[in-house]
Amino acid sequence: MAVALYSTPTCAYCRKAKEYLRERKVQFTEYNVATNQAKADEMMKKSGQMGVPVIDIHGRVIVGFNQPEIERALHR
Repeated sequence: MAVALYSTPTCAYCRKAKEYLRERKVQFTEYNVATNQAKADEMMKKSGQMGVPVIDIHGRVIVGFNQPEIERALHR
């Protein structure tokens, strides 16, 4: 499963998203957009904004920690 998580170290909702994914044993790749400008640009292109977290699940982009949307994307 291809899951990418764009986050920053100080973001509380990013921590919640990581915890949620780990609890469900979902493998993901995390990108720190505070230090990686290329990934920040990629996130901006995908989501249209700079808010984090941005979670890309199989091309479905979810902005923020939206648990119902994450569930739907993981189980489609």
